[in-house]
Amino acid sequence: MAEQGESTFTVIVAAAANLGIAVAKAVAGLVSGSSAMLSEAAHSVADTVTEVLLLTALKRSDRPADEDHPVGYAGERYVWALLAAVATFVGGAVFSIYDGIHTLTHGEELGDPLVSYIVLGIAFLLEGFSLRTGIKQVRAEAERMKAPFAQYLRRTPDTTVKAVVMEDSAALAGLMLAAGGLLGVQITGSGVWDGVASILIGILLVYVAWVLGRSNAELLIGRPAPRRMRDGIREELLSVPHVIDVLDLITLIQGPGEVMVAAKIDFRDVSSAAQVEWACEDAESQLRERFPAIRRVYLDPTPGVEQRRAAP
Repeated sequence: MAEQGESTFTVIVAAAANLGIAVAKAVAGLVSGSSAMLSEAAHSVADTVTEVLLLTALKRSDRPADEDHPVGYAGERYVWALLAAVATFVGGAVFSIYDGIHTLTHGEELGDPLVSYIVLGIAFLLEGFSLRTGIKQVRAEAERMKAPFAQYLRRTPDTTVKAVVMEDSAALAGLMLAAGGLLGVQITGSGVWDGVASILIGILLVYVAWVLGRSNAELLIGRPAPRRMRDGIREELLSVPHVIDVLDLITLIQGPGEVMVAAKIDFRDVSSAAQVEWACEDAESQLRERFPAIRRVYLDPTPGVEQRRAAP
């Protein structure tokens, strides 16, 4: 629940920052006539919509399991996060690329860029604060999982925080591109620079949408626990008395901090039914103690290979 609260705070900070920035960029874009600024406004609007969808994901995925959803609603987070990635693509990338192409083919007359520079500077500070909040949470989670920051960010099942970090990083890069476009127009007097900046912002958003979409799609389809965790699970199962071998092991990430384990276990032939039952209980206790993220454990007593060969 603590991680859920941290994720919600991170997303709220990002949403508040992006909403204010979107309005300021739109005004600056209309005043200056810059397509790059209008693209950045679309970028911030898309980010705001994304954060609203991510907040919806956090709220709906936190519901407890019930009769119709016996394993809970954690997976619903990835449905909404996937929609957020689509919103980034449609709301930001498509508009930015279209506006940039329109500028290159039809030209534009820029007004005073001073307002745009001021807005870009303020936006850079706000986006930087939002990004700092997201990175702080990811770094803390990575330390808890004893994983490198970059590797954890790439493979984390908490795609809401991943979305905030990636979108804020893209926002900072987009702000620099917009500023570069405005500066290029001032130096050369050609609006081509502004159009190119707008197209580059769109391409950047396409990349972010693709990465986030792929991450959520993988988790919706079903992604196993990390290999190191799977090896640890197998090690714990083999350490339980009466367990001879782990014939098959399946792990499934159901949500941030929620992993399901299912395994076919070969028990000693001389073990009694009671010993097998207690061995299963011990195995579940050991797994939960070592890996708190494991919420459900299903063990299936299964004859080993030699037993099957010897069977008539």
